Order: sequence, then C-alpha cells, then structure tokens
Amino acid sequence: MTFEPQTFRVTRADLVRYAGASGDFNPIHWSERFANSVGLPGVIAHGMFTMALVGRAVTGWAGAPDAVVEFSVRFSRPVPVPDTDEGTEVVVSAVVKGETEEGHTKLTLTATCQGEKVLSMAQAVVRKR
Repeated sequence: MTFEPQTFRVTRADLVRYAGASGDFNPIHWSERFANSVGLPGVIAHGMFTMALVGRAVTGWAGAPDAVVEFSVRFSRPVPVPDTDEGTEVVVSAVVKGETEEGHTKLTLTATCQGEKVLSMAQAVVRKR
C-alpha cells in the first residue's frame, strides 16, 4: 500500500460551516479577539474538524469508510486559521506499521500544519479489501 500525503485547505468559512454542523460555537473558533485573550495564536480549527480531515484521508486510502476498523488521535497543537482567503493547510500522511492478528493493516498517522505536528498518537487499523 502506498500512502501519498493529502493536503486539506482550511479556511474560516470551513470553521463556520463546521460550527453550524457540530453545534460547537466556542468563540476560539471564530473570534480573533477572544482567542488571543485566552492565550491562543488566533482563531483555531475545531479539534474534531482536524480529526475528521485525517479520517477523510484514511477512508480515502482504505477505499471505503467501513474499511476503517479503528481510528484514534490525541490533539497536541492547535491549527491556527488566518483570516485570509487561503486560510491554512493540514497535511496528512501515513506509514504502515504492521498487521493485526486478523490481517488488518496498522497505520501510524501524521497531521501537520505549517510544518508542526498537530496530532500525537494518531493511528488507524484498516481492513484489507
């Protein structure tokens, strides 16, 4: 299996859409002033939105959503999203780390933004098709 890195563009408009879909209207995801007041570098993406981007990459590699047997991450760094048309990019890559007893493929996942890892202990198990 070859896993080409996948790049996802994230804009403030994406954060607004995600907030509406998830119901998470925390001002750190839309107010620069509030985000700065709590020590953040600016507005940040929802952690679950970042996880969903990684999940989208995994399901793409796996060939179908139901091929993903396990998927987990820990959030280690925020994804700052500037107020520009370009926003920012999250790059997702994977490395095969072996097989389970059932013959499923174990993946170690990496997600970066501006060259910094934004997740730790990210992993998935994918059913062979």
